[in-house]
Amino acid sequence: MLGKTIAIIEDDKDILELIALHAQKAGFKAKKFANGESFLRYLTTETPDVLILDLMLPDIDGLEICKILRNNPKTAKLPIIILTAKIEETDKIIGLELGADDYVTKPFSPRELIARVKAILRRTSESERETKQEIIKVGDNLLIDLNKMEVYVEGKKVELTLTEFKILTYLAQKPGWVFSREQLLDAIWGMERPVVDRTIDVHIKKLRDKLGKAGKLIKSVRGMGYKIQIE
Repeated sequence: MLGKTIAIIEDDKDILELIALHAQKAGFKAKKFANGESFLRYLTTETPDVLILDLMLPDIDGLEICKILRNNPKTAKLPIIILTAKIEETDKIIGLELGADDYVTKPFSPRELIARVKAILRRTSESERETKQEIIKVGDNLLIDLNKMEVYVEGKKVELTLTEFKILTYLAQKPGWVFSREQLLDAIWGMERPVVDRTIDVHIKKLRDKLGKAGKLIKSVRGMGYKIQIE
């Protein structure tokens, strides 16, 4: 992970410098941005390995930045950790629905934040190393390319976030098996699991929406969890 780049968008100068300091101590490169506009300009020439994003910015709302990133194929899988003073569960769910991978509320521990960054980067590396089965075909219209981390429905590429890709792959590797929310949380996040109970439900909903016709392959099992069912 040494040398990986963390982009930090935070309008509070002290917090921005604090996060950057801890990131650099952990061996990361830190790119600092006091507003959304300067970060979007940076994206025209470079792409970081992970983004720490404050929601309450002076120019562009952090949630709007999430939308922009997820709608751009170049940054669709960029891991995003939302950092904000908003503590309502509704705000967390909105952030997850827009494609954030994790959520940290202020006040926060800089060490914990960097630990979450490392956890996300580990998950990214694990996904890139999953080469035992290069292609997973589910039914007649869903194809998952593990090496390229790409998903196709009826031959058309579907842009998923890293978390969505991991959930889909985990379910698809054992079609018919029912996985509880706890199992999915442990498999995707491990010890650094999010605190929002509805995290899995939110990601499954987004996943179904993005998969279109193939979304119906993901079945809810009342009182138990989710499975891939080939019809």
